[in-house]
Amino acid sequence: MIETVALVLTLVWIGFMIWFFVMIPAGQARLSAADPLGLMMTILGVGLPVALIWVAASAARTARVMREESSRLEAAIDAMRASYLESREAGSARLDRSLLQGPDVTRAQPDLQAEMAVLRRPQTEPLTLKTTPPAEPEAEDEENVPQTAFALDVAPDPNALPAEDFIRALNFPDNERDQDGFRVLRAALDHHPTAQLVTASQDLLTLLAQDGIYMDDLAVQQADPVIWRAFAGGTRGPDVAALGGVRDRSSLALTTGRLNDDSVFRDAAQHFLQTFDRVFALFAAEASDAEILRFADTRTARAFMVTARAAGLFDQAPTTAQRVNP
Repeated sequence: MIETVALVLTLVWIGFMIWFFVMIPAGQARLSAADPLGLMMTILGVGLPVALIWVAASAARTARVMREESSRLEAAIDAMRASYLESREAGSARLDRSLLQGPDVTRAQPDLQAEMAVLRRPQTEPLTLKTTPPAEPEAEDEENVPQTAFALDVAPDPNALPAEDFIRALNFPDNERDQDGFRVLRAALDHHPTAQLVTASQDLLTLLAQDGIYMDDLAVQQADPVIWRAFAGGTRGPDVAALGGVRDRSSLALTTGRLNDDSVFRDAAQHFLQTFDRVFALFAAEASDAEILRFADTRTARAFMVTARAAGLFDQAPTTAQRVNP
């Protein structure tokens, strides 16, 4: 449309110029080399309006394009805003749903803590190697626990927890209404090595949940049971790197940051990894391949995958202690 108007105006102007030169007397219309200034002014008088017409047309076309681009940009911004609001609402709903379903035992945390507080005290007395007065300070009870754990590690446990209960306990109850999960958890807390891993795992899962890292949300690439058995046998480094089946970059980056910057998290992670290493070796010695695969899908095993990969346990062995220890 703009080009058409410009073309019409150009033709009108040219027609006017033709009529002008036709109508003026022949003597006045004569152009000669003796009057170069007059010749130049005549050319400018004819050509300049045409140039101005097309400059105006170009400016109008540019303004139209800018208006169209502005409209498209505004529509895109509105769409982005709507998408952001929709995703935020969906994320909020997802978080609420996750909390209601109890991922990482966040919803069932008070019940877990209550159960463990009640069950820890009775279990420490039969595990103590020497008789202690009932009024003995709690600090001395805690000092005896590592000695008891050492004794249990070197001697077979006659009250070994069944594999299915071990797996179920380390996956934790799904929510505060999971009565079967709490029943298995009570049995696990009566078994000292498993109770140690349950406690360490619970602490770590709680810290991970503070950063929004929920085990139920992570995609896991399962490793072969042979690799899990190699890990239980003491193999470390790249040979068992397939155990780090969690590849979520955001979760790994957040966990690595906490390991580097948060001493409380670092201590909890180190304690968890050491306890996992020891207790899983006991479990793997008696478990079948199918049971190992089911264990690898528990929340505790997923926490191990995230923390071990962030801590560098699947790198070269010399760097492991440097990256996990404070």
